Amino acid sequence: MEEKLSSVAKTVTSSPIQQLSFLAESCNAINLAQGFPDFPAPTHIKEAAVSAINSDFNQYRHVQGICEHVAGIMKHLHGLDVDPLTDVVICCGQSEAFAATMIAIVNQGDEVILFDPSYESYETCITMAGGIPVYVALDPPYWTLDPDKLMKCFTARTKALVLNSPHNPTGKVFTTDELEIIAGACRDRDCLAVTDEVYEHITFDKEKHVSLASLPEMQNRTIITSSLSKTFSVTGWRIGWAIAPACVASAIRNIHIRITDCAPAPFQEAALTALRSPPEYFQLLRRDYESKRNYIVKLLASIGFRCQFAPKGSFFVFAELPESCILTDVEFVEELIKQAGVVAVPGCGFFHSDAKSSQAAFRYQRRYIRFAFCKSEATLAAAATKIGEIVDATGRLKLF
Repeated sequence: MEEKLSSVAKTVTSSPIQQLSFLAESCNAINLAQGFPDFPAPTHIKEAAVSAINSDFNQYRHVQGICEHVAGIMKHLHGLDVDPLTDVVICCGQSEAFAATMIAIVNQGDEVILFDPSYESYETCITMAGGIPVYVALDPPYWTLDPDKLMKCFTARTKALVLNSPHNPTGKVFTTDELEIIAGACRDRDCLAVTDEVYEHITFDKEKHVSLASLPEMQNRTIITSSLSKTFSVTGWRIGWAIAPACVASAIRNIHIRITDCAPAPFQEAALTALRSPPEYFQLLRRDYESKRNYIVKLLASIGFRCQFAPKGSFFVFAELPESCILTDVEFVEELIKQAGVVAVPGCGFFHSDAKSSQAAFRYQRRYIRFAFCKSEATLAAAATKIGEIVDATGRLKLF
């Protein structure tokens, strides 16, 4: 039956991250691969969802009451005037919002610029929409943006640019100067920007998330995508949104309705409670995740990983293997599972730039491992113990 598959279906493979998560579950390993919390969601938000179900918010819901709150948050945090009736679309998570956005704006052969390394689903969504991903390599170890590299990627076919900040997998928060460069390029080349801002409330070291749409002349050319998932530890609820100029938002809404009809009704209702959380909730969220970041960075550094760049946002550490390690990233992850029962993600799956022309590029693209620290203290401590069991007398992992 394989010959009956579409050309698109033949290009879409299973997610390596999900495969690793399945492996973790099947062999009872500690999952530091997939970015989902293993601790409870906030009680008041869960209670709101249960109450919504008991109050029979269980049918299709097209009157999306969250929109007004999303618009209010954008005004409060970023000074953006967003019309909740025309500019906000509630979707089944940020993933669907992003996919629907690509379908809404990309024509066959359009080019879409991505910063490399990048989250795995962006490329798939772009290619399924008929577009061509074009990658701009960020420079390790601090993942800085080279303006010349960015400008060289624009062509007459460039339709959009995708920006994920805070960034998965590196934990980078793009600087104000970098955002100005990106915004200037979009304005000069009449290019749309699509942002993934799911980690907007998870920043460290006094860093503050700045939405690209808040820069001069950028709101009318930016589509913001985000969700409840990361901020409120409800990755399975699938409540996200797109914020865009009215004509683009209308197209995204029509695509969303044709594909999924509506996002889960009781969780839409519970989202109202989540979005009304007091400032103290977000402050505690940052403090807790910063503490987890410090814990795992210290652990990795103690066993020889090179952690020159501690993440400034998100809940991932993208750490470089020790110089003494002769294994590739894939080989290391395999051995970590076998010998320690801990699952992480090899970095090569996030890189897409052509490394064949550069030995240095090829080397660093096989030297990074992503660890998720959105886990309970007990899970992180258990991972530390498991890893500690395969550390030699010098403090280095025996599998090096």
